[in-house]
Amino acid sequence: MVYKMKNFRVNLISRTSLLTVSIFVFTYSLIINVLSLWTILLLPAVLYQVYLLIKYIDKSNRELAYFLESITYSDFSQKFDFSKLGASFKALSDEFNKILDKFRQARSDREESINYLETVVQHIGVGLISFDPDGNVVLINKSAKRILRITNLHNINALDKISPNFSSFIGQLPSGKKAAYKIIDKDEIVQLLIYTTDFRMQNKICKLVALQNIQSELEEKEIDAWQKLIRVLTHEIMNSVTPISSLASTVNQYLFDKEGFANSLSNENIEDIRLAINAIQKRSEGLVNFVDKYRSLTKIPKPNLDAVKVSQLFERIKKLMESALKGSSIKFEILINPPNLEVTADSDLLEQVLINLLNNAIQSLSNSKEGKIYLTAIIDERGYAVFKVIDNGVGIAADIIDRIFIPFFTTKKEGSGIGLSISRQIIRAHGGSINVSSKPNEETVFTIRL
Repeated sequence: MVYKMKNFRVNLISRTSLLTVSIFVFTYSLIINVLSLWTILLLPAVLYQVYLLIKYIDKSNRELAYFLESITYSDFSQKFDFSKLGASFKALSDEFNKILDKFRQARSDREESINYLETVVQHIGVGLISFDPDGNVVLINKSAKRILRITNLHNINALDKISPNFSSFIGQLPSGKKAAYKIIDKDEIVQLLIYTTDFRMQNKICKLVALQNIQSELEEKEIDAWQKLIRVLTHEIMNSVTPISSLASTVNQYLFDKEGFANSLSNENIEDIRLAINAIQKRSEGLVNFVDKYRSLTKIPKPNLDAVKVSQLFERIKKLMESALKGSSIKFEILINPPNLEVTADSDLLEQVLINLLNNAIQSLSNSKEGKIYLTAIIDERGYAVFKVIDNGVGIAADIIDRIFIPFFTTKKEGSGIGLSISRQIIRAHGGSINVSSKPNEETVFTIRL
């Protein structure tokens, strides 16, 4: 909009001058006591001029009001031109237009950002749903519709049609927490990983939900885990069954000939049979022991969680490890930061895991003259308690490091291969994780996060 008006300054001077003269004449007439028709008509003229002057001045206020109104309602299509009102007003109109240009550019940038974010949200592979406290859906992207197999969603409660109590599960999931949820849709299982976070919008606490279909990933991991476990089980069982079968065949040859008749046995034959039967017995006992160990993997006790002072826990472990370290040159050190660190855990189970890791570290240093083991506990930047068992032993080769937590996998001649597997199950039962990194003959680090 272009506003064209007469020169404001000239108009203001002329109107003020005329009003001054009129007032002067009227006042002078009253002073000299001259009351005429001219004097009577002059009073309304003065009042009318005052009215016109006020109205004229109000025009500039209205222009300012139009300017502020255009900002209030984001109407930046306006354009102000006060150049015909004088040099000072030209500068004012220039500043008005600069401000509007800035607002136009800011709105353009904001719209571009919004369009960019909308594009990202709609095309990202993670399903996103946002809803207000009443359950009204504010946003749902294409991935969420694809994962849930719906065309639209107006209220979060409509998710109960997909799976009973699905909406309440999402609504009650604490902010910042992850959880798995299984949906059975026409005999097809959909395993979802759900993550929620709260945010404020228009003075309301809204919830943003991220959905990921992890069914295929779980199936791949499950198949991979089964294949690894079957390979280990097959190896262990064949190690026992093959010699048992061979020895049984040997005993049968001693007792019967090819036609099935009993052979006459010499004392030497009887001794050989006795030794073969003893070997069969030992291998059978070994197989039974192996099955018992496998059974123990399925009977991990549920953690009895309580506040545990790490300093006291480490002191007990240090006492228990003194006998294992006695006579060795291994240097064993403990570090706790902060010194008063406490964790919520089952003290006995956590102690069992740490002792198992320390025993492994001692065994890896059996041939080392300058062995070192460090047992540490700290709080990381995310607020998690982090335990580490560090040694400078032989380490773990890169080609087997991803298999050391598999049940019955071991590189030790006398090892059962279930210690690390049980340790991982215990830590997972605490809601934590255990990982390993290794540089052979330099450093091996087992890290527990709770």
